[in-house]
Amino acid sequence: MTQVNADLAKSFGLNAEEWGKVLEIMGREPTFTELGIFSVMWSEHCSYKSSRVWLKELPTKAPWVIHGPGENAGVIDIGEGLAAVFKMESHNHPSFIEPYQGAATGVGGILRDVFTMGARPIANLNALRFGDPKLPVTKRVVDGVVRGIGGYGNCVGVPTVGGEVNFHPAYNGNPLVNAMTVGIARTDKIFLSAAAGVGNPVVYVGSKTGRDGIHGATMASTEFDASSEEKRPTVQVGDPFTEKLLIEACLELMQTDAIVAIQDMGAAGLTSSSVEMAGKGGVGIELVLDDVPQRETGMSAYEMMLSESQERMLLVLKPERSEMARAIIEKWDLDYAIIGHITDSGRIVVKHKGAIEADIPLAPLSDAAPLYRRPTAETPKPAKLGPVEGSTPLDQALLKLIACPDLCSRRWIYDQYDSTVGGQTVKRPAQADAAIVRLEGTNRALAITTDVTPRYVVADPEEGGKQAVAETWRNITATGALPLAITDNMNFGNPEKPEIMGQFASAIKGMAAACEALDYPVVSGNVSLYNETEGRPILPTPAIGGVGVINDVSKAVGYAIAPGQELVLVGQTHGELGCSLYLREILGREDGAPPPVDLDAERRNGDFVRAQILAGHVAACHDIADGGLLIAVAEMALAGDTGVELAAAGDAAFWFGEDQARYVVAVRDAAALLKAAAAAGIPAQRIGHTVNSDKLTLPNGVAISLAQLRDAHEGFFPRWFA
Repeated sequence: MTQVNADLAKSFGLNAEEWGKVLEIMGREPTFTELGIFSVMWSEHCSYKSSRVWLKELPTKAPWVIHGPGENAGVIDIGEGLAAVFKMESHNHPSFIEPYQGAATGVGGILRDVFTMGARPIANLNALRFGDPKLPVTKRVVDGVVRGIGGYGNCVGVPTVGGEVNFHPAYNGNPLVNAMTVGIARTDKIFLSAAAGVGNPVVYVGSKTGRDGIHGATMASTEFDASSEEKRPTVQVGDPFTEKLLIEACLELMQTDAIVAIQDMGAAGLTSSSVEMAGKGGVGIELVLDDVPQRETGMSAYEMMLSESQERMLLVLKPERSEMARAIIEKWDLDYAIIGHITDSGRIVVKHKGAIEADIPLAPLSDAAPLYRRPTAETPKPAKLGPVEGSTPLDQALLKLIACPDLCSRRWIYDQYDSTVGGQTVKRPAQADAAIVRLEGTNRALAITTDVTPRYVVADPEEGGKQAVAETWRNITATGALPLAITDNMNFGNPEKPEIMGQFASAIKGMAAACEALDYPVVSGNVSLYNETEGRPILPTPAIGGVGVINDVSKAVGYAIAPGQELVLVGQTHGELGCSLYLREILGREDGAPPPVDLDAERRNGDFVRAQILAGHVAACHDIADGGLLIAVAEMALAGDTGVELAAAGDAAFWFGEDQARYVVAVRDAAALLKAAAAAGIPAQRIGHTVNSDKLTLPNGVAISLAQLRDAHEGFFPRWFA
């Protein structure tokens, strides 16, 4: 028998102080299973012990917020008795070790977070970051991750409608795979996880338990090193067809009055689901593991409690409804087993083969969980970029930029995803700045997006945090929808390093300021720390998922232009090239301060643009982000297969600067829009018009054929994987 001591605790991720706290709580040495329970519940992944003090600074309330952070997913009121339920979560470490299954089970896990709340999933998105494309390992990881996302999402029948992909050497040994799901529920049929009712049965539903994923939560709470490849057994294996059955079975059961509480078995599996349900309800729970459906022989209590096998749920049911529930679950060909009951002991008691394997008080397991205010070191503010020397002609710079891995077409990726299954997708990838998904049976729709610019965050975490929130707000606004709330996925390096914790704290400060200014609260999220390989951290990446609503989907616009339109630039342009892709891709530099974010200007400009869209004055709209104004115009021309003649005078900084709070709008009457903008105090200028041709003509008279532009834009991924 393995000796339980401080050395074993350390190997499980508990430091000496934490081990001492375990001994104090228990009043004795814990059993092997008890140590496993403490180690996963107190892991960074489950307890947020380094981040909780900072997360409290984020605004989480608004009149339309029904449930904020603390539940499986956030819930907002979207009108007509409906709620949007959504969350984003990471599966970074598993996706490097086993890209296909790591990404697939990331999708499966976030789907369960949403339908656990009683919502039918209607859309998936993702935010992906990969290493240097020149490395063979990057190609292997990209291929596996994309196939995993598509393989799971397509089979389960939920459309993958949007996302983002970027590359940087900082992600070489630690890609980021952040998955987001949005679902719809009735506001009066939201299901929560707090257990209640002494004597009520605790029911296991779904797939059988195996040995996959054991200690996945603790693996996600440590850095990678040279031995990381050996961790393949800790990566879960998903089955999307079983997930589909589980969705339908749970949603059918939710139409009855049988469920008291429900929780998916995600990170830390049966441990976290049982501990969290009983803890939130202020009750106790007793489990008899002999009754857990198992797909492998001879499983120990420790293995069953820590397994992260997929497609499993834990329910507390009304006793008189348990057989009715069994009939529904078994009709869908899923396992159903009563594996315990609710008690009034305030403890979790785990029995196996007649022996008590764990007996832990629940309150201190959560209340006494470590909470660290780790030392922080502020990132020095970079100097503002001075005049930039460069002589690359405008047309050559455009062609090089639009072909680079960070700006090229993602068609190779999104063509592997089914973006229209369900029949409610109105705007697909590469058609609008946010995906538009109709609410079935209504004329309303959700606008959904993910975004972040890590190169801004690493240069100035506070400004980068602001920008990440503001850009998703712009993405949604550019369709005509009203942004309502966000979910976040905070991907950072080792929090024990003051400079990393400083990045985290400053990014939170910037995000909070943007959320306050834009009435755009945080309702759910995830923190993923220790994203480092052999001491090298990723770029700090606070990925933001935004959700908005448009009351009349027929008024939503994309960014495809058509002949006979005038192009107007809304927002002030100073020519901010600091941290820009122009600077990196054309001049080989990664320096300067990122573009400042004026939140008042964001609000004014965005509200103006949205009002013009809803009034029917705007035919197409594109927010200006990576690559600047000329990239935005080129993307609009390609989306509409329509020529453009540009007239505005400007240098490289004007055309490629990444100033914030800006949009390009296509209108029939530029004079009317400019008059309205002037009256509202909004900076705006006409920059050109569309023509019935196959060319993009620059202000200097140089013309680039759309065919040449498209070949550059769409070439990277097909050539890379040829």
